[in-house]
Amino acid sequence: MTDANFAASSTGLVVIDPYNDFISEGGKVWDRLRDVAEANRCVPHMAEVLAAARAVDIRVFYALHRRYRPGDYETWQHVAPVQRAAWSRRTFEYGTWGGEIRAELSPQPGDIVAQEHWCSSGFANTDLDLLLKRHGIHQLIVMGLIAHTCVEATVRFAAELGYHVTLVKDATADYSDVEMRAALEVNLPNYASSIVTTDEVVSALSVLH
Repeated sequence: MTDANFAASSTGLVVIDPYNDFISEGGKVWDRLRDVAEANRCVPHMAEVLAAARAVDIRVFYALHRRYRPGDYETWQHVAPVQRAAWSRRTFEYGTWGGEIRAELSPQPGDIVAQEHWCSSGFANTDLDLLLKRHGIHQLIVMGLIAHTCVEATVRFAAELGYHVTLVKDATADYSDVEMRAALEVNLPNYASSIVTTDEVVSALSVLH
């Protein structure tokens, strides 16, 4: 693992879109993600990283996608394809089980939930950057869904804002191996200072005890 020495006071774990619709049996998008998510044990790895971060007082931030509400897009002049897809499927619909965070990944007291993002970046038009800076965070550990959309967009934006980013590559998933490779091997190495496994990041965090 390279360039991934953490200090609890200045490191934050950013958890992206751990919704039931993505990563739970019966979720609206689960069937599309299942093969990749199960192959790399995405959900158990996310839970493992979350537990490791909390054990050493790394503050946890949630960057969550807009939960669909009727009327969200009907009056918009321009709707991006990714937003149109969420609109048509009512993905993460507010007030439904699919729009809830998977139970074992839910926020705990002391965790911080940023405003919901409307497109893909957890930073665009939200208060995530403000919340991180107010807590003295400049180094991020990032995990969540989906590798080539919200994870990639959030990591790119974080780099633009000057954050040092470590991405946990087996605590994310995508619709196919092709899309995973495009994100993890082609695009994200340009923006994440380190792309590591769950074992590697848990090991790096364990020395903070």
